[in-house]
Amino acid sequence: MYILMYRWKAYNYRDIEQTFLAMGHRVDNIEQELGSYDVSPEFEQTIEQLIIKNRYDMVFTVNYFALISNVCQRQRIKYVSWTCDNPLISMYHESVFHPCNYIFTFDKTNYLEFKGMGVEHIWYLPLAVDVNRLDAVIEHGADMAKYRGDVAFVGSLYERNSYDKLKHRLPEYLRGYFDAVMEAQLNISGANIVEPMLTVEVLEQLQQYFTLEKSEGSFSDLSLIFQTTVLGFKIAELQRRRALIELSKHVKVNVYSNSDVSDLVRVQYCGSVDYWSELPKVFHASKINLNFTIPNIKSGIPLRIWDVLGSGGFLLTNYQAEIPYYFKEGEDLVCFDGVEDMREKTAYYLEHEEERRQIAKNGYEKVKKHHNYVERITAMLDIVERLEE
Repeated sequence: MYILMYRWKAYNYRDIEQTFLAMGHRVDNIEQELGSYDVSPEFEQTIEQLIIKNRYDMVFTVNYFALISNVCQRQRIKYVSWTCDNPLISMYHESVFHPCNYIFTFDKTNYLEFKGMGVEHIWYLPLAVDVNRLDAVIEHGADMAKYRGDVAFVGSLYERNSYDKLKHRLPEYLRGYFDAVMEAQLNISGANIVEPMLTVEVLEQLQQYFTLEKSEGSFSDLSLIFQTTVLGFKIAELQRRRALIELSKHVKVNVYSNSDVSDLVRVQYCGSVDYWSELPKVFHASKINLNFTIPNIKSGIPLRIWDVLGSGGFLLTNYQAEIPYYFKEGEDLVCFDGVEDMREKTAYYLEHEEERRQIAKNGYEKVKKHHNYVERITAMLDIVERLEE
């Protein structure tokens, strides 16, 4: 196949592209900053001209872009997308019904939602990891000692969330209500309760203080936007800061982030790390790696989990509904239920080195054998080619 790939800031583009190439496909790339995922006449014209000139077999993106779907529909070319974020506001657009689409989503709840809407060309496909690439980074890492530590967390603390900018404008009742909803969500593992708590009455009041902006063709609504881009990020901040503060009272915690950690007085701030050249070293060299899945991902397994396991790291993560489909808890990875459980399991596995190493090895072997990009891309293209017949 001859593939046009639109590249943006998603981390897994390079692994996907290298897999396409290794499988004998030809890939051209286009990169451009977009102000809107739905409408960009100049960018649409650029893509359209490339398609006409080079006669590609398909256009591929990580995550879904309505404007690219519209171009592909006009040019009668396949548009293949694979999500790594959920929910994607850009998917709540009338273009998802285009027959040119082949949408693959890593979150089964997201898949079932759109399937229930009548979207025919959507499939569930979990994310993957390129263990060979990670092995090479680790094997040639002469500076591995730099990344050693007891407990490591890599990621954002979401301190620049929009809820903090909005809350001072809200009446006392709404502030109290949202605080209670977020507190309840923090005490529930493996389920998202925010959506049902945004009742019609609450949303009617919220409309006075929160402006919903969306493009023509979008069918996203106030509930979806507010629960994800506002409350979802604030919940993630609260969960991560509370967990790291509590854990750092008892063990040494290294935090790798671009976020402000000045209030986390006991953690060791290590700055940010490069995804390609440093992240695998952190995961491999740390005794325990933490994962906190943002609540917007309702059931799926985020990329960080695959990357930790693929680096041979020991993973301690919050529970996600899809984990049991692919991993054995306590054998391939370990899940925690709340801050206290996380603290207790951290202490246990720091003391039981042999057991910890065996779990990390099991997780590594499993993703290497069953959850690599060749397996995933093959499954994806089999569907695309089968429907083409």
